[in-house]
Amino acid sequence: METQILPHDPAASEAKKQPNRNPRRDSARLSSVTTAIHLMKTFSARDEDLGISELAKRLGVAKSTVHRLASALLDEGLLQQNPETGRYCLGVGLFTLGSLVRARLDVAAESRNILNELREKTGENVRLAVLERQSAVLLHDLESPQTLRLRSATGQLRPAFCSAEGLCLLSGLREPELKKFLTLPRVARMPNSPVEEEALRLHLRKVKRQGYAVEDEICDEGTRGIAAPIYNGDGRVLAAVGVAGPRVRIRKSQFPKMAQVVIAAADQISERLGYSRRQKIYL
Repeated sequence: METQILPHDPAASEAKKQPNRNPRRDSARLSSVTTAIHLMKTFSARDEDLGISELAKRLGVAKSTVHRLASALLDEGLLQQNPETGRYCLGVGLFTLGSLVRARLDVAAESRNILNELREKTGENVRLAVLERQSAVLLHDLESPQTLRLRSATGQLRPAFCSAEGLCLLSGLREPELKKFLTLPRVARMPNSPVEEEALRLHLRKVKRQGYAVEDEICDEGTRGIAAPIYNGDGRVLAAVGVAGPRVRIRKSQFPKMAQVVIAAADQISERLGYSRRQKIYL
């Protein structure tokens, strides 16, 4: 029989508590966002730079609308403007965003063989996760070969504050980023989930000190796991690799030995991404 872990979405419960919104105002905001996206997609290799009039014509909107959206995108670095011609082109801010996506694709590609080896060594589910707002997103979730195993769910969102992978990812945040995360609501999954700020910070300090995170039924009943951070070439935490399985098979006495195997896998992936231990950033 499989032990299934069903995704939990605290945001859904919070959404029910939200006050009634103004549909007309929300519709206008959505329309502006959509038009801004279409505006950026208008540029191409053939049309690297365009003026307000041409953009308005292609989008079928007023010049004043295009000017307003272009100004906002310019302020955010998503567009650039030629001071001589006044024409616009895509900005370097998009390159920065694209680099973040590329980094995720790189870690997913570079880790596949190492994750398979880790699954063979441990016989448990092996996961690769990155941080997305409040969640650890599983880019890979390789299913255990055992009869009794956790459900494999690549793409699943797991709460960062109480999952082993998520704790590793949070441990790599700068203090301003962590403070922002701590302002967001957290709903306990288990009685011992680290919901309170001090409890969560205690977990994160432990991750930094020992180099790995332990998930001992703080997220899902009957589930234990070990995860370690993966570093990019700049020495920052980019992702996390974890091993998870049922409590009946993963004993607490196994934590230290399993942690060393997971850390070794994380180090291998980090090295492939250009990381050297001398580059590690301590926050």
